[in-house]
Amino acid sequence: MLYQPAHFVVGERATLVALMREYPLATLVSVAAGEAGFTHLPLEVEQRGDAVRLFGHVARANPHWRQWSEGSTVTAIFHGPDGYVSPSWYDAREAVPTWNYAVVHARGRIAVTHDSEAKERILKALIDRHDPAYRRQWDELGVGYRERMKGAIVGLSIEVERLEGKFKLGQNRPAADRARVRSRMSAGDPRARALAGWMARLGVGD
Repeated sequence: MLYQPAHFVVGERATLVALMREYPLATLVSVAAGEAGFTHLPLEVEQRGDAVRLFGHVARANPHWRQWSEGSTVTAIFHGPDGYVSPSWYDAREAVPTWNYAVVHARGRIAVTHDSEAKERILKALIDRHDPAYRRQWDELGVGYRERMKGAIVGLSIEVERLEGKFKLGQNRPAADRARVRSRMSAGDPRARALAGWMARLGVGD
């Protein structure tokens, strides 16, 4: 269960999907027979209307996928930017440090596939997203080599049933504090600047 103070909740689906696409490396979590399994993997996001589907692949050698019976429930956690917030940035002297961040939890039913054509579609979608220049090279590789590579993976898809976004960006602070945090983040390292960008997108610190 995700702890969700009301002021950090972001429910707009377009915003959640945008974060998932910008930070595609997810932590996939499932529980079977009382044991939790975890895998870190990039997931492609497909949206049709309000329906959201995730797909990707894991190594066949990874035992995690063997936990998943047809329709098992899993959660994919997409980790957005994060950064330290110093109490010295606030007006009030009586303040404590905190850490701001943005995450999306996507919960749904998982299905696995061993079908070569289905895995080919998954691989090409991921290549086209992250390395389109490599697509031609992949297509020109020998069939035998490609089949061996696909034989070493298991494809997966997740029909998302619930999306939750927690964007802890200081929304609970006074307006002057929010503006100062955003300004300090904007002048920080790449992670902090990314966090400031999300504050700007959501109007935190305006």
